[in-house]
Amino acid sequence: MYNGRAGESIDMIYWIEGEYIAPALEEITYFMRDWRNDAVHSIDARTIDILTAAHGLLDTSEPYMLLSGYRSPETNAMLRSRSSGVARNSLHMQGEAADVRVTSRSVGQVFEAARACNAGGVGRYSRSNFVHMDCGPVRTWGG
Repeated sequence: MYNGRAGESIDMIYWIEGEYIAPALEEITYFMRDWRNDAVHSIDARTIDILTAAHGLLDTSEPYMLLSGYRSPETNAMLRSRSSGVARNSLHMQGEAADVRVTSRSVGQVFEAARACNAGGVGRYSRSNFVHMDCGPVRTWGG
């Protein structure tokens, strides 16, 4: 993954032989921090699993561009004040969601890959050019 806001990249194995690698998950947690205020919150490994599975279906070596991982309550409130598309109790605030894009694939392609995983929520934000993935209940939205 690449985080353009922080100018950081991450590429690692976080799971091997049925076990998560704790130091790798810690690195992912820091990488997916709230870039607006550097607040860090544990990222749910299920979210990483969904991101990884969907990426595998996209048949590309291009990394995701991370737009939003963890969001502090302050950041979420600020974004809600600017957009009706931000949930009051966003799973981003629980470390259970990510907003991503892949420039070599359309929003529709990324959305369909995530939906095919049949795990968590998948939102299509075509006008803003990103897909939301989370480890909450299975559901889809957006256009």
